[in-house]
Amino acid sequence: MLIYLATSNSGKLRDLRSIALSHPDITLELIPEKALYPAPEETADTFEANACLKAAEYSLRLPHALVLADDSGLEVDALNGAPGVHSARYASHTLASNSQDDANNDKLLRELANTPGVRRAARFVCVLALARDGVVTHVAHGAVDGAILRELRGTSGFGYDPLFFLPELNRTFAEISDEQKGAYSHRGRAFRNLLAQLTSG
Repeated sequence: MLIYLATSNSGKLRDLRSIALSHPDITLELIPEKALYPAPEETADTFEANACLKAAEYSLRLPHALVLADDSGLEVDALNGAPGVHSARYASHTLASNSQDDANNDKLLRELANTPGVRRAARFVCVLALARDGVVTHVAHGAVDGAILRELRGTSGFGYDPLFFLPELNRTFAEISDEQKGAYSHRGRAFRNLLAQLTSG
């Protein structure tokens, strides 16, 4: 089963491929770059709605192919769930374009500068949607709880990984291996849930 991942983010592909290794009948590839543009506008206010929107739209550009899209982000309790669905655009002056990881992390640290450790709880959330010919066929959810540190730690990963501390491992997501990240991450949990749906029949 060939599944195209609708993203230009190689980090997401790496995360999911490490999990797919245990399912040799499933192959993950990045959607052809020409099919990624123009990107559909993410107008929904939930991860699930945005994931479904993207999966349906991109699958129309690859007729008869299975296309997987995700919407994921960081929810911080002290910020009432922000940055949430705007995680990739948190530091941007417009919600129509993503901002750089460094800028997003810097803004998050500024927003939490006066927030004590006991109130820095956060979670990563991911929703995956699988579609073919414009119709969403499967939806899977995943989440992981942690806390936001006061400084960056680690050089692996991407996005908010250097700030997201995972108590179970006493590490940030940027300090662990791809295999560990696949086992603990929100995206890994969502993908395993999706694989369970695909293989249950």
